[in-house]
Amino acid sequence: MIVIDNALISDEVISEQFVCDLSKCKGACCEDGDAGAPLEENELKELDNYYEIVKEYMTPEGIAEIEKQGKYVFDENFGWVTPTVNQAICAYGFRDEKGIVKCAIEQAYNDKKVNWKKPISCHLFPIKIQKSKQDEDLEYVNYEPREDLCKAACKLGKSLKVPVYKFLKDSIIRKYGEQFYDSLDATAQHLRK
Repeated sequence: MIVIDNALISDEVISEQFVCDLSKCKGACCEDGDAGAPLEENELKELDNYYEIVKEYMTPEGIAEIEKQGKYVFDENFGWVTPTVNQAICAYGFRDEKGIVKCAIEQAYNDKKVNWKKPISCHLFPIKIQKSKQDEDLEYVNYEPREDLCKAACKLGKSLKVPVYKFLKDSIIRKYGEQFYDSLDATAQHLRK
């Protein structure tokens, strides 16, 4: 376990290797799970602010689900999450011409129509963050790929020799800042020696 600031980081974040292989998994993490994407409190406001813009990229089924359930829903186990269509694909998801699930929020961001990339839980996957029940400032940062869905990503990461934390550099910096990432990188390099 690695401790940086108020985060307890599992060793696998630096020891395991991972690179998403969308040509193989087709973005299945956006449609396979027990609930929609977990959302932080501040992200609820982002969805409220940007929904009308993001809606342009959504499927009719996703829009219908938002109109029925709301832009976000509360789940007993996960807290605030994105709604899903038929308890499967995220309501903000759509398939591209190759059948890969993409994010309407991220597409609007890539097109420079919004300045919020997507929920941080999505951006950090396969790292999952869990708040401590005893100390609200403490977070557990764990590497949790899906055994079947992420098999190709684990294989590609190993072949390219890319540690999880390096693959997720942008999202880790987005969540915790550059100083945090630099500390994590320095720790990883020290442990490799």
